[in-house]
Amino acid sequence: MIDKLALYLQYPFVRYALIVGVLIALCSSLFGVTLVLKRFSFIGDGLSHVAFGGIAIASVLKITNDMWLVLLFTVIAAVLLLKTGQNAKIKGDAAIAMISVGALAFGYLLMNIFSTSSNLSGDVCSTLFGSTSILTLTKGEVILCVVLSLVVVTVFILFYNKIFAVTFDEDFSKATGVRAEAYNLLIAVIIAVIIVLAMNLVGSLLISALVIFPALSAMRIFRNFKSVTIFSAVLSVICALTGLLISILAGTPVGSTIVATDVAAFLVCWIAGALRGGLAK
Repeated sequence: MIDKLALYLQYPFVRYALIVGVLIALCSSLFGVTLVLKRFSFIGDGLSHVAFGGIAIASVLKITNDMWLVLLFTVIAAVLLLKTGQNAKIKGDAAIAMISVGALAFGYLLMNIFSTSSNLSGDVCSTLFGSTSILTLTKGEVILCVVLSLVVVTVFILFYNKIFAVTFDEDFSKATGVRAEAYNLLIAVIIAVIIVLAMNLVGSLLISALVIFPALSAMRIFRNFKSVTIFSAVLSVICALTGLLISILAGTPVGSTIVATDVAAFLVCWIAGALRGGLAK
């Protein structure tokens, strides 16, 4: 197995996949803790459905380099979700359901009416559940992913204290002069960027797993924000690497394998947390 892995690592496309996978897992886990604590973790699912709609439009317009179009659609949707979720008549979860289901339905409808592929079902399935495109990344796409990932990590580090304040007590943050709405908007836009980056890795239906599972796993063991965030990031990177290597060696679907690894890690952390609580008593 080691010899086989060493052989695969000689190919640039395998190294590209590992680099992108690690970066996406890192970015997802950093902001995943904030989304879970704000009870807004389902936003990943909602925005991923919107990204599917963006991909459908790009496919209909025959735009080969569709990442920027998808990113634009997803960022706009993130802003709409934030603004609509603050409406007293339409709460956050209802807003996510409206926009995500609508985008998913219209995207599939457009792909059916203006079909540009002889294998529509295969294309839709690959977009929803991930495809082998993570193993066919170009050098340019890897560089773009690295740049966007560096932006995400830099934003998180620079505004860590503000994000922490907005996450735990938004009203108090406003009272102390923090522009909570601006930081909420920043978080929504960054999440939109992460969603678009993760589309090729795990597919639109599985993206929320990258956001939620590492954060929930870390919360089983740790209790303070900093420890949870660090452990979540480390665990997410390990799971992504493990899932990618298993997928490459065993020939299993990339997205599903990574998510299965995250689920297994959550179960281990849940057991460890339960044992730790029992010993403490």
